[in-house]
Amino acid sequence: MQTDPKLVALRRGLLEPLVLATVESRQRYAAEILSALQEARFPTQEGTLYPLLSKLRRDGLVQHEWRESPSGPPRKYFSLTGAGTAQLAAFREHWNELTHMINTIGR
Repeated sequence: MQTDPKLVALRRGLLEPLVLATVESRQRYAAEILSALQEARFPTQEGTLYPLLSKLRRDGLVQHEWRESPSGPPRKYFSLTGAGTAQLAAFREHWNELTHMINTIGR
């Protein structure tokens, strides 16, 4: 894991768009989101994810619905709202611009 403060800050800033991306193509519950992030080698923990999901819901970027679970209590499944889709698209556009700048400046 990176300990350089600049890289840690960058990773922290990427969490929100990555969470939005995890629910872009299908609804997921929190444990699935956490698993998708971990599979992508983006370390995060429940204690970070749950407050972020609440913030994203309050900001109108995600919505949720309760569904029965075959193995326990009902689960809250998250999906993007229209605003969340627009936010993710804006992030991707900005990310592409930044990547282009980093890859071309000084060459």
